[in-house]
Amino acid sequence: MPHGPIHVIGGGLAGTEAAWQLARRGIPSILYEMRPERPTPAHRTGRLAELVCSNSLKSELENTAPWLLKEELRRLDSLLLRAAAAARVPGGHALTVDREVFSREADAAIAAEPLVEVRREEAAEVPEGIAIVATGPLTSDALAASIARLTGSDRLYFYDSISPIVEADSVDQSIAFWASRYDKSLDQTGDYLNCPFDKEQYEAFVDALLSAEAVAGHIEESGTPFFEACLPIEEIARRGRDTLRFGPMKPMGLVDPRTGRRPWAVVQLRQENLRADSFNLVGFQNHLRFGEQARILRMIPGLANAEFLRFGQIHRNTYIDAPALLTPTLQLKSRPEVLFAGQISGVEGYVESIATGLAAAMHAAAIAQGEAPRPFPRETAIGSLCHYISAADQRHYQPANITFDLLPALDEETRHRLRRDKKARHAEVCRRALAAFEEFRAAHV
Repeated sequence: MPHGPIHVIGGGLAGTEAAWQLARRGIPSILYEMRPERPTPAHRTGRLAELVCSNSLKSELENTAPWLLKEELRRLDSLLLRAAAAARVPGGHALTVDREVFSREADAAIAAEPLVEVRREEAAEVPEGIAIVATGPLTSDALAASIARLTGSDRLYFYDSISPIVEADSVDQSIAFWASRYDKSLDQTGDYLNCPFDKEQYEAFVDALLSAEAVAGHIEESGTPFFEACLPIEEIARRGRDTLRFGPMKPMGLVDPRTGRRPWAVVQLRQENLRADSFNLVGFQNHLRFGEQARILRMIPGLANAEFLRFGQIHRNTYIDAPALLTPTLQLKSRPEVLFAGQISGVEGYVESIATGLAAAMHAAAIAQGEAPRPFPRETAIGSLCHYISAADQRHYQPANITFDLLPALDEETRHRLRRDKKARHAEVCRRALAAFEEFRAAHV
């Protein structure tokens, strides 16, 4: 069936993966990316698939939900999972990448693909014909207005945040120590650099956070709809003095080799790139003025002389009311040739965005070939993710990461048999998912 190129709007994770997957199916696409002609508050480069928050693609532990989603993507020849493998840096059980290498790998692959035309311009309207909208959390105002007109509803939004990055050489490693949580040894074998607090240091740090000056202007002071899974540290501190040390600063499973005891609280630093010359402050996204950040973050033991390559920031995250608007194949109910993928569809997380970009490309390819798109089985991680964003309770809809809660429960007999063994239950969910995935792939991919 003759067709023109498919329009893919947005060169982030979802859009880049979508364009690649269309090319794998012999279908040309036009990939629109407004950077670097028009920058955003969060991005630093004009490259495709730039990571702006963490550099972690989450757990690689077998039989976890994040592992399952990545395993399905690998079996579908995901470009960005391939790029992640090339850019991997030590990160414990997580798939952690050098973000510069990661985006260069993706950018180069798309540039070398003759079936993908990259247009460095803003797409102000959803075009006619088959289109995948994958503009992510920083959708431009013009396109957001076009989407609102197309969907007949106002856009939804909340504010998301990104963590600071510090130069490795400015960390005092006579104080900070290497370890991963629950390591058995006290030698430098872990993948995280830990900055340990005693109680007095922690209390002073919390006092400073609570009195710090936030960035004013574009964020309302009351009712700010932060995403609960990515709260700024000052917002966490306002919820109770011990909330941070039971959250991103929890010291469980760590022993300070200087004292032989567990610290009162810990800030973990994660290697940011292959050269190991910078570290990400894990879970330390915030909305403080840069001067305040420098002052307060240097109160962290081991960071007294820290040099910051990037400070934490808050940025807008735009997403549609997907349960009211989308089908399980990510098609717009009112205009089925338009599909949504990535964070604008209501998923949260890098791998989740990649997954919906890949799924949208498969479904768009089916439309282009005159076929009916087939949803992934509910038993699979991809299928459950797409089911959630198209069928969640609209009254309480909020972007979601992949979890086992999104997948269908095991049958009653299996649940009863494995009721005392959570790991075995998770393993069975993954076994069932991959069996359904392979059956689906053999028939439809």
